[in-house]
Amino acid sequence: MLGTSYPLLNIFWTMLEVFAFIIWIFILFNIIFDIFRSHDLGGVGKALWFLFVLFLPLIGVLAYLIVRGSSMHVRRAEEAREQQDAFAQYVRETAGGAGGGNTADELSKLADLKAKGVLSESEFESQKAKLLG
Repeated sequence: MLGTSYPLLNIFWTMLEVFAFIIWIFILFNIIFDIFRSHDLGGVGKALWFLFVLFLPLIGVLAYLIVRGSSMHVRRAEEAREQQDAFAQYVRETAGGAGGGNTADELSKLADLKAKGVLSESEFESQKAKLLG
């Protein structure tokens, strides 16, 4: 029944329209986020760009991409780098502990020293107890 009242080409056309609309919404939100992410725009500039994109979306988005599109990837890459640096710093602080070294690394070094005969069993156990708290 559906095939006779709604031809196959109309289904494909409707799918194309839906996908184009989804892509449009994705681009629009990326531009709005980029407007507010931008550090080189002041408050008035951000407000004007936002109003331009909000009230004249097609012209506003195209104008934004022409005028400021070349620096969008720079802002996104900068934000990703800052997030990566913050995450790496967090991992270093968390994994490093108070002694500045990783406990597993320190235990491995102690085990190597014991295996080489530099530390006795009692020295190894006392140092291991210190590391483990």
